[in-house]
Amino acid sequence: MDVQEALRTRKSIRGYKPDRVPKEIISRVLAIATRAPSSLNTQPWQITVIAGKVLDEIRRENMRALNEGMMSTEEIIRTSFEGIYRKRQVDLAIQLFQLMGIGREDKEKRNQWTMRGFRYFDAPAAIILSLDKSMNSTLTLCDIGILCQNICLAALEFGLGTCIEDQGILFPDNLRKLAGIPEFSRPIMCLAIGYPDWEYPANKLVTPRETLDNNTKWYGFE
Repeated sequence: MDVQEALRTRKSIRGYKPDRVPKEIISRVLAIATRAPSSLNTQPWQITVIAGKVLDEIRRENMRALNEGMMSTEEIIRTSFEGIYRKRQVDLAIQLFQLMGIGREDKEKRNQWTMRGFRYFDAPAAIILSLDKSMNSTLTLCDIGILCQNICLAALEFGLGTCIEDQGILFPDNLRKLAGIPEFSRPIMCLAIGYPDWEYPANKLVTPRETLDNNTKWYGFE
């Protein structure tokens, strides 16, 4: 798969086959992805890959924490959007709920959908990306973003799908207890990874993109 095709076809996968992803395959994905550029070549990312019984236990603990109304023990950056950004967020939810047959007033199904994110969309593996707490600049967050994209693109070469999400890190104590993430590390983002179930309704979603005319200004090209 060439780069242009990967960029055009990458999408967020929210339904996975139960098939195990071999450690060797994920290792090859990460070896490619960690060629990502980073500020001053600091390569600030700390990577934790979880699967099997460990992932199942983290899922259970996340569900317990969510159902008990527990709050995150540290600051997790989440943003409330406004204007056109809020509209795009709402439009995405509407599209997903329509595909999943979730009615506007169906609180039970909406809650079940929310829980999927805390279960890493039931993927057979998940990748947690963390930073040393001393690395708190905008540049290091950008570095993590570049690595996320690289993982998503590299995964396509092996027939894998991914979904970048933050719900899986909102209870970091569970990750520290069960996946060995140390206190000096701050989970920043996670990715569900596995073989896509193309029959799963949400995977049929194709999100729109704004035209360049709407978000790009050009100078000096006259």
